[in-house]
Amino acid sequence: MKQLHKQSSVVNYRRDEENPPTTSTHPSTYPSKTQKQPRSLPRSINYLMKEQRLLFILVGILIASTFFFLQPTLSRLGPSEYISVEPIGVTNHHNVWNPSWSSANRQVGKVGRVPAGIQRRQLRIVVTGGAGFVGSHLVDKLLARGNNVIVIDNFFTGRKENAMHHFGNPRFELIRHDVVEPILLEVDQIYHLACPASPVHYKYNPIKTIKTNVVGTLNMLGLAKRIGARFLLTSTSEVYGDPLEHPQKETYWGNVNPIGVRSCYDEGKRTAETLTMDYHRGAGVEVRIARIFNTYGPRMCLDDGHVVSNFVSQALRKQPLTVYGNGKQTRSFQYVSDLVDGLVALMENEHVGPFNLGNPGEFTMLELAEVVKETIDSSATIEFNPNTEDDPHKRKPDISKAKELLNWEPKISLREGLPLMVTDFQKRILNDEEGGTLK
Repeated sequence: MKQLHKQSSVVNYRRDEENPPTTSTHPSTYPSKTQKQPRSLPRSINYLMKEQRLLFILVGILIASTFFFLQPTLSRLGPSEYISVEPIGVTNHHNVWNPSWSSANRQVGKVGRVPAGIQRRQLRIVVTGGAGFVGSHLVDKLLARGNNVIVIDNFFTGRKENAMHHFGNPRFELIRHDVVEPILLEVDQIYHLACPASPVHYKYNPIKTIKTNVVGTLNMLGLAKRIGARFLLTSTSEVYGDPLEHPQKETYWGNVNPIGVRSCYDEGKRTAETLTMDYHRGAGVEVRIARIFNTYGPRMCLDDGHVVSNFVSQALRKQPLTVYGNGKQTRSFQYVSDLVDGLVALMENEHVGPFNLGNPGEFTMLELAEVVKETIDSSATIEFNPNTEDDPHKRKPDISKAKELLNWEPKISLREGLPLMVTDFQKRILNDEEGGTLK
């Protein structure tokens, strides 16, 4: 069998050699593919060049670029909401349109006719100590200018009654909070007023006072750094201590007792100024520093230890006016609206400070007592008591720097402003005697 298989294979092989396959003369059923020609351009570029696609892309880029560069200008020139500006302490809800919070948070203050394009951006502002005497008047002004205001106060010396007339205003917010604890907010400006400012209050808890000045200021400066807000510190003329220079300029370094009963406030404010400048130099925070001299006006605490409030309260209650020492110590007294104007001018200016904000009109304590007697009760008597520790002998601001750089100076004299304060005190003392709660 094997031999037969081999013979058949040989025969077949030879047959294949003798009869080779003939090539068909008919063309193939499927034509052969033509060889591809090399492309002159990449496929993506060739696609763009067809049907003017590249032209449309370039036109689109041009339109987008034009909108991108013109958008900031258009937003400044676009229509905005307007609000009438009112005097300090007055909020007329019939004349003020109160829009709800918007994503842009922009608004414009208008006094009379404002040329097109000249507008003031609505700001979101926090005021620490905004329920206090000065803070509440500042809040009145900021809201009247069309801003959104957040008040932070722990009500140690502030009173909710000072802010109640703004309840229901959607641009006003009140937070009960102590600044020695951190807080997270998104604002454009920070007015830092939180601190007991009268001898009675800051001596009551000196450790709390210095913590507010140091830790509270640190927290607010840290907030300003994180969110890029401008920060204004309300310091005090007490940083000059019992001055050896008269009147006091901002360049004077002061004469302060670092271990006295007033040091919690005096040195606390000096430390707050140091922290403020260190954040400015080291962290680039925009800061402003105001050194406030004696201020009076409505909403002062009735018995806070300040000489003006003491004299007015005593005269209205038919009590002797208490003068400490010989009564020849001098002080300068500014009305609260003048101070508020100065604080706003400083915040909106480009100068860091410090700036003295006070009225250079100087009065002895006996002269002040006579003005109070003339205003309230000419029959009031004067009672002399021993002087308090570390009480400054003289205090008068040099405000030439504020006049020159801020274009600010006080306008209301003591004899003009005192009756306005007396009217407020009369209502509150009467309410207090009738069993009310206003203090």
